[in-house]
Amino acid sequence: MPREVIDPVIDPIEIQSVGEGPPPLLPEPPFGPDDDGNDDSMGPPVSNAYLGMLLFMGAEAMLFAGLIGAFLVFRFGSAVWPPPFQPRLPVGVTGVNTAILLLSGYTMYRARRAIQNGRGEKLMNGLLVTTLLGATFLSIQGYEWIRLLRFGLTLSSGTYGSTFYVLIGTHAAHVFGAMVWLLIVLMKVKSGRWTAKHQVRIELCGMYWYFVVGLWPVLYTLVYLN
Repeated sequence: MPREVIDPVIDPIEIQSVGEGPPPLLPEPPFGPDDDGNDDSMGPPVSNAYLGMLLFMGAEAMLFAGLIGAFLVFRFGSAVWPPPFQPRLPVGVTGVNTAILLLSGYTMYRARRAIQNGRGEKLMNGLLVTTLLGATFLSIQGYEWIRLLRFGLTLSSGTYGSTFYVLIGTHAAHVFGAMVWLLIVLMKVKSGRWTAKHQVRIELCGMYWYFVVGLWPVLYTLVYLN
C-alpha cells in the first residue's frame, strides 16, 4: 500500500524569512501635518521672512529694471552720447569705488559665515568693516557728484543729467538704507542682545546688501562705460 504523502503546512512568515514569496509590506511614511502642525512630506518649510525678502527684492529689481530701461531708451535714442559740452563721468575713480563696494560684499559674506559658526567677535568685525566700506563708497560718490555739479552737470542738464542722477541716486539711496540696517544690526550685536538664534535676521540683512552690491557693476557698466 503506497504511503500517503502529506504536504506540510508552510508558514508564510517562514517563506519570507528565507527570501521566497512576496516581500512583507512596510508601513507607509506619514503624509501631511503631524501633531505639531508641521508637514515634513514636502521638506523643511521656508521661513516667511525669506519669502518676504525675496518678494521685496523682486519689486526692487523691477524698479531698477524700469529705470535702466528708460536710461537705455534715452541713451540709444540720442545721436551723440554724452551730449556736447557736458562733463564726462569719472570712470577711473568710480572703477576703484566699484572695487570697494564689491569688497564689502565679501566682508558681509565673512560676517554671515561667522554667525553660522557661532563666532560673535568675527561677526561684529565683519559687519563693522562692511559698514565702513559702504560709507567709503558713498563718500567717494558724493565727492564726485559735487565735482560734477561744479562742472555743470545737474538735473536740469537735459536727459543726460536727469537720467544719471535719478538712476545712480536711487542706487545710492538704497546703499544708504542698507547701511542704516547694518548699523542697527551692528549695535544690537555689540550690545550682546543678538546671538546665533538671530541668524535669520542677520542673513536677511546680508541678502539685501548683496542686492545693492551686485546691482552696482551693472549700473557702472551701462552708465559710466558706455
